[in-house]
Amino acid sequence: MSNKLIPLKIAGVGYSVPKTVITNEDLTKLYDTNDEWIYTRTGIKERRVVSGEENAIDLGYEAAVNALAKAKINPEDVDLIIAASSAPPDLYPAMACRIQAKLGIKNIPAFDVTAACSGLIYTLSMARAYISSGTYKTILIVAADNNSRLCDWEDRGVSILFGDGAGSMVVTQSDDGIDDILAIDIRADGSIGEYITFPLTGQNCPLVEPCEVKSPHISMNGKEVYKFAVKIVPQYIDQCLKTANMKAEDVDYLIPHQANQRIIEAIQSRLGYSDEKVISNIKYYGNTSAASVPIALAEGVESGKIKLPSTAILCGFGAGMTWGVAIVRLREGIC
Repeated sequence: MSNKLIPLKIAGVGYSVPKTVITNEDLTKLYDTNDEWIYTRTGIKERRVVSGEENAIDLGYEAAVNALAKAKINPEDVDLIIAASSAPPDLYPAMACRIQAKLGIKNIPAFDVTAACSGLIYTLSMARAYISSGTYKTILIVAADNNSRLCDWEDRGVSILFGDGAGSMVVTQSDDGIDDILAIDIRADGSIGEYITFPLTGQNCPLVEPCEVKSPHISMNGKEVYKFAVKIVPQYIDQCLKTANMKAEDVDYLIPHQANQRIIEAIQSRLGYSDEKVISNIKYYGNTSAASVPIALAEGVESGKIKLPSTAILCGFGAGMTWGVAIVRLREGIC
């Protein structure tokens, strides 16, 4: 095998969100709050949530179908599926395996990655390594979450933040020798993992000492997450820009994780970007966790906010604590 690295092409992106909309006004039925209180602190007006038996697997499958269609690739041509989720509907079978079955694909590897809201960047980094080495030619990435099902809906500080959704990306070996990933970096610091947690519940065998039975809900130290994000993310954007031999003004768009509008604006300010260069849809979707970056990308192209061809900074941060930055080339026809 040649030692020359094979370039990667972003061939298609797609997304899917639930039909059910929960507005800030709707949340006043659950606890003492109002639209102004939520919006001024988060930038969120409404969010989409799963209803009934709908879950992240359904959303991920729809996003994958959309991305494959944009890439003009048949499911049977996919060599590998990687799914990213903060907390999938089941620990096993893996969400990637569930989506594989719904797509009617057999006998290819499929696995999940838990990097929370950094999931898209983590899986993209892994896909690049597989493609660069020649291990696989066509990889389907799916980032899907239904965090509304994991919230304590009596906890106003957390439950107002989250919405559900899925985004997908198809990446292939580049057929023109041009690499669509100009720079990418993923990191983690487990020593501050307590900033965002979601414990699983369980009990010890009755023949031994009992363990603490924890509440299976998302908890978050919002102040520390904010300080972490506005300090760390811009630093690694700067590093990736240096790696790509670029300056901030050379990149057309910033597509950040949609966690909080104030965090987005802080990163925007550090880069000196105008509003037109920053893709934000948190107002209508809330924090869709691992899905937020690909949803913002795909919807941004569909709506015309993102002009193609162009370049973009993708960045995410989340539980772990994890973070990642990618500078990518966006070709015509990806969405």
